Amino acid sequence: MPDRLPFVVQPMRLSDLDQVIEIERTAFSSPWSARAYRYEIQKNEHSTMLVVRPAPHPGGCVGRGLRSLKRTQPGPVLGYGGFWLLVDEAHIATIAVHPEWRRRGLGELLLLTMLERAAEQDAQRATLEVRVSNTTAQSLYTRYGFSIVSLQRRYYADNNEDAFIMITPPFDSPGFVANLDHCRTQLCASLLAGGTHARQHLTANGLVRQNPTDRVQSEQSNLD
Repeated sequence: MPDRLPFVVQPMRLSDLDQVIEIERTAFSSPWSARAYRYEIQKNEHSTMLVVRPAPHPGGCVGRGLRSLKRTQPGPVLGYGGFWLLVDEAHIATIAVHPEWRRRGLGELLLLTMLERAAEQDAQRATLEVRVSNTTAQSLYTRYGFSIVSLQRRYYADNNEDAFIMITPPFDSPGFVANLDHCRTQLCASLLAGGTHARQHLTANGLVRQNPTDRVQSEQSNLD
């Protein structure tokens, strides 16, 4: 199993909010406010909010939990996600990736990390809502074991679109565990393969310096 990645997933901090809101406004037609995220970070004890950013040095492959990192200047926020632990069920509340970083596996990395973190918090399964029209997100969720269990009519206030309610099997079921292991292995390989290109993209856009020696209403869209 690979032990290095060009990205890390970390708890969202207040200092991340400007970047989170910038992504939020590009990703969602009914964006959450900075105040809402501040509440999630500071006051909601049932909330886990995460961000994905470039690794200071490639490292920290996603495994069963987040790896500790040395204190370094944090890189830019490339995406974020969050869930609420409601009794024994993790409700995926939001997930989004910066427009320039979609289709690189970062939304999948966030989803996988949230499922792992939820299991660590003794959740038994996960659930979410997704727009009926958002087939890209539905495909990702299905790959990670979610299945459609019901339809919520006129769920989204911006256009009255229906939402599918999707849910995973129990986290401790053998089939779910095996599938998650398979998805993790494939994702790590994909992210490692794209690591060099990712750093070049960051440098070209001025997001890193070159080495001088070298909701309640979540739309679950704009992932990767």
